[in-house]
Amino acid sequence: MTQKEALMELQGRLTEKLQAVRSVSNTVGWLAVESAGRPFLLPLAESGEIFPVTTVVAVPHTQPWFMGVANLRGTLSGVVDLGGFLGLRTTRAQPGRDQAQVRMVAFNPGLEVNAALLIDRLAGLRNPVQLTLEPESETTDGGAHPAFASALYRDETGRVWQELRLALLARDERFLHILDRV
Repeated sequence: MTQKEALMELQGRLTEKLQAVRSVSNTVGWLAVESAGRPFLLPLAESGEIFPVTTVVAVPHTQPWFMGVANLRGTLSGVVDLGGFLGLRTTRAQPGRDQAQVRMVAFNPGLEVNAALLIDRLAGLRNPVQLTLEPESETTDGGAHPAFASALYRDETGRVWQELRLALLARDERFLHILDRV
């Protein structure tokens, strides 16, 4: 099995699990992703379909983190580079980024925002049994976390994961203002 086939199989399994978990009411769980070398948890109830990278049409005069628009199953969606939006990288092309693992995670249609996050790698599904809630902390620069950056969780290997609430991100002023003020 080639690496591409293995990645496609993983994506298929994740999509199936995502569908199964959504069918169970009141289930807490996350889609684990990585962007710019950082681990993030996206709530399953707020996450939509996972897509391989497709043609993204650039839009002039937009923020560097706004990649453009893509046709995702007939819906025109804005594509945001998660690492760029969070200020974790300044360029669109990141050295060492494995293009075969890059994916777009759409927002759940119920959030009523046609957007997808460009992430570097899928890291599977997580549930509360696998993670320990970390005590609240301030940012390293002493400022407050943005509202969409929710709780921190530690996994069994000691890695700390940041939960990103897509419902709050979809209403974030900076996220909504994609125009680059020239």
